[in-house]
Parts: sequence; C-alpha cells; structure tokens
Amino acid sequence: MNFDAIWISPVVKQLQQRTGVGDAYAGYWSQDLYQLEPHFGTEEDLKALVAELRSREMLVMVDVVVNHMACPGECDYNTFYPFDSADHYHTFCPMADAADAFVRQHCWLGDENVGLADLRTEDTWVRETFAEWISQLVSNYSIDGLRIDTAINVEPEFFPSFVDAAGIFATGEVMTGDERLACEWGESIGSILNYPVYYPLIRAFSGPQGDIATLVAKINSMRENCVNTTSFATFSENHDVARFASLTSDSSLAENIIVFTMMADGIPVIFQGQEQRQNGSSKWTDNRAPLWEAGFDTSAPLYKLIALLNRSRKHISTQSQDFFEHSSEVIFQDSHSFALRKGVPGSQVITILTNHGQDSGQTAVELTNHGYPPGSRVVELLTCTNLVVDDRGLLKVTLFAGKPGIIHPAAWLAVCSGPDKRTEPSHSS
Repeated sequence: MNFDAIWISPVVKQLQQRTGVGDAYAGYWSQDLYQLEPHFGTEEDLKALVAELRSREMLVMVDVVVNHMACPGECDYNTFYPFDSADHYHTFCPMADAADAFVRQHCWLGDENVGLADLRTEDTWVRETFAEWISQLVSNYSIDGLRIDTAINVEPEFFPSFVDAAGIFATGEVMTGDERLACEWGESIGSILNYPVYYPLIRAFSGPQGDIATLVAKINSMRENCVNTTSFATFSENHDVARFASLTSDSSLAENIIVFTMMADGIPVIFQGQEQRQNGSSKWTDNRAPLWEAGFDTSAPLYKLIALLNRSRKHISTQSQDFFEHSSEVIFQDSHSFALRKGVPGSQVITILTNHGQDSGQTAVELTNHGYPPGSRVVELLTCTNLVVDDRGLLKVTLFAGKPGIIHPAAWLAVCSGPDKRTEPSHSS
C-alpha cells in the first residue's frame, strides 16, 4: 500500500497469566521493561524486523506505556521491573471522574481482573529511570518513532525529558475531544493522536445526515488553539475505537473518510484491516481481530485507494514545497460537503469530501476560493478527469455516487499520466 512506516504493539514483557478478561496479547499490560515479550519473539526477531523494514526504506514506530504497570487482582510490586516498590506508584483510587485532572493523572485504570498500577511519573527517580530505559530501547533496536499509550493520564510535564531522552519522533494518545486540553500534550510531546478531529469526523461521515458543520468548526478551532496540527496523527480507526465498517456499510462514505485521513493535515494512520473493511465495535475484543481473518485481498477497493493516495502524497511532496507542513484551509462548505485547500499558492491541492453516500447521483461543487488563476488546467486524480478554471475563476467539480475528489495542477502528471478518462470544462450551468 506504499506506506513508509509501521506502528507495532509494545514489545516489553507482559503479564503472563490468563485473566478474567483474557491474555496480554495487545501489549499494554507491562511487567518488565527490560525484557521482551517472549510470545512476540526474541531480540533477534525484533532486530530482523527492523532490518527488513530498513531494506524496504521503511521506518518503525513502537508503542510504549509510561502510565502504569499491570497486575492480576491485588498487585505484588516485586513482580515489576524496574519499578518494584509501592513507593513508585500512586495509592490506589478508582478512575471515578476522568474529567478531573487529579483523578485522571493519579488514579488507576483497569478493573478487578487486571489492575493498572499508576506510576508516580512526577517523581524525579521515576522520570530519570524512564529516560534511561527509553534511550536504551531506542538504541538497542534502532527505533524511529514512539506512540505513547494513555498519555492523557500522565502530567504533560513528564514528556519533554522523556522525548528528549528518546531522541526520536513521538506521538501521544490523548483521548479527548477538547482541543485546548489535548494540545497541552501536543506541545509537551510534539504530536498527539488527533482525537479532537476524530470524534466529529466519524459523526460527519457515518451517514448522509452527518454533521459537516461541527467537523469544519473543529478543524478551524484546532488551527486556532494548537501550535502545529500538521505534526498530529490523523486517523479514522484504531484499536481503541469502533471500526468504521461497524457504523455504516456505505462504500462511498468509507472512501471519503479514508481520503480525509490521508489528505487532511497531519500524519495519516491506517489501522490494519481498515483496508479490508474489517468490522468490530469499540469493545477491545471486537476491534483487534487478526488480519488473516479478513484475508489479504490486494484487490479490495480501499486497499487500492490507500495505495493510490500514498503514491499521490509522495508525488505531491515533490511538486509542492513544504506541502505536509502547510496547514489546510476550508474553502467551501454546505450541509453535505466541504473542501480543503492545502499547499502554497500555485501548488495547492483541493480535497472535496461529501457524506451524500453511495446511493446519491451526481453532485456539483462550485469552488471560487481555490487559488487557481482563470484558465488553469487541473486534474481530479481519483478519476483522472481534466478540468479548466473558467474565465470568472469558477472551478466546477462533479462528484459521482457520493465519492470524494482531489484536485491538483494538470502539470503534475505522474498519477494520471495515462489516457484521460474524461475532460470537462469548468463552468456554471
């Protein structure tokens, strides 16, 4: 699918026994940070994986947990390493009100089956020990990036020294729709998973009655309240939320949400199986099914779409200077559709998204604030349709069956270098 990086589960040794809620196969029940989880493989296996990725010019991002260690039922702190004393942990309190900052950062996640002992990450020794560990992990296995689990449950002040010790890119899981809160961690870590946009994104594209206005308002609010959203991780599925296919069976809506994920601001993240339209609710036993259950169909429509978008992103970056660092702007909006302009003037890309759905007919979108001069020739790359901006500066784009559209200058021939499928002058009717 033309990706240049993969994100893998935590690699450290996990809780070994089976619990009332299953095994630690997901990787978030750490017990020993200095050993690898034997069920996942050996040191040689991990190094071989990284070497294979390097041979394909790909990077590896490893998930890490700094908020807690895991124990079945009542905790025996002697089973943990290196945090093997009760003094390294907050006294137990239930996560009764996650909206309260003290509760969120001091109380324990988990349940009666698996307790997640909350580390005193404000403690100097705990911070220094984490910094030493992450430096060694990155060095020993040539890791390129980190995804930090449950970052919102750790005070933002913890992360600058931790990320500095790692010396690589890191993004944090900050599961909240409040961008002002989330962006505190965005500044301290440098990147977060973009949950503030995720929630209205799903609501906007789960059906034709979705709320486009709230999504557009959130995109604009993120630009105003966050330092740099282009470094955030943009996603529409992951292992903690419902699969999009569980919300709608509409193929055009699925394509729109993929195009947003890949073309909007941020670093796009695709969850394995999303390209196969795997189903599953937000329950962790439902949305983490192995990929082999869905098969490895390289002819699946979303597989091919993602491959095309990755190839297009790489080509666009060679044609539009600092494209990925340039913040997008909403230039059109109605009750069912909106358009994003991204890139410097003269090399901008327009992404048009709609929630009309697969059963809709043709939809004409008329754009004026696109930035292309009158007479400009542009291409819609998903259909390889040629368009021309009319002499009044109007660009008319026709969408079919609720599918999205992506517009770029016609001079960028790489993706649509074959025979044109359709040529349409742009004019109002």
